Amino acid sequence: MKIPGLSFSLKRAIGISGLKTKVARKVGIPTTKQGLQRKIGGAIMNAVFGKKRR
Repeated sequence: MKIPGLSFSLKRAIGISGLKTKVARKVGIPTTKQGLQRKIGGAIMNAVFGKKRR
């Protein structure tokens, strides 16, 4: 039986999630699929259109 609003993650409890986050920030390469796609997409856009304007 699940309790609404309460969940448990073994990876989080062991510390794997935190370790992955620390490594990703230190190295500068995201570990998630979405983060990696954004980084690669941004690099391609910079190569095609030059530097980003904000």
